[in-house]
Amino acid sequence: MRYGAGPEILRDVNFTLPPRSFHFLTGPSGAGKSSLLKLLYLDHLPSHGTIEVFGRNIAETPRSELPAIRRRIGVVFQDFRLIDHLTALENVAVPLELAGVEDAQDRARDELIAVGLRERLAHYPAELSGGEQQRVAIARALAPNPAIVVADEPTGNLDEETGRQIIDVLFAGHAKHGTTLVLVTHDVALAARCARVARLRSGRIDSIGKP
Repeated sequence: MRYGAGPEILRDVNFTLPPRSFHFLTGPSGAGKSSLLKLLYLDHLPSHGTIEVFGRNIAETPRSELPAIRRRIGVVFQDFRLIDHLTALENVAVPLELAGVEDAQDRARDELIAVGLRERLAHYPAELSGGEQQRVAIARALAPNPAIVVADEPTGNLDEETGRQIIDVLFAGHAKHGTTLVLVTHDVALAARCARVARLRSGRIDSIGKP
C-alpha cells in the first residue's frame, strides 16, 4: 500500500490486523503514523495498493457504502474533537442518533458511566478537564460497538498520570467490546501491553513484531 501524491508519505506498507488484537504504532515525527491511521479509518484512500476491511476491498466498494463501514471503526483523537455546545451525554448520543440507533441515550449513558463519568453527563466540554474530555471521546468511539478502534496520540495533550488513566480506559474498553485496538503514541512504555509493535520510519514499516 502507498499513499501520497508527488513525494509519497507512505510506501510499501503491508500488514494485517487480526480481530480482537491490540497494536502499538511508533516512530519519529513525520514518519507517517497519522497518515497510516487515516487510511485505517478510511478518512483517506491509498494512491496505490489495497485496503481490505471486514472482507471488503475498499477500492471496489461503492462510495455510498463506505459510511456504513466507517461506523464500525471508532476513532479517538489527541485533541478530543468534542462539540462545545453539547453536553458529555449529547456528544456521545448524537452520533448514535444520526446513525439511527434507537437506544442512543441509554447506550451513551452506559458508556460514559463505564469510563468513569457518571457525575459528569450534563457537563459541557469547557466544564471538563482534559482527561475527562478524552474519556468522553473514548465513550463516543466505543458506543457504536465498533470492531476496530484507532487512537491517534490520545494522551498527547494530557499530563503523565492522566495519560496512564486514559490508556487504562482504552484497554478496558478493548477488553469489554472485543475490539481490535491500534494505538499511536510516543510513550514506549506502553509497548509491553500490546500484542505487536510496528515501527514506522520515513514512510515505511521499519519493523513489526512483539515488544
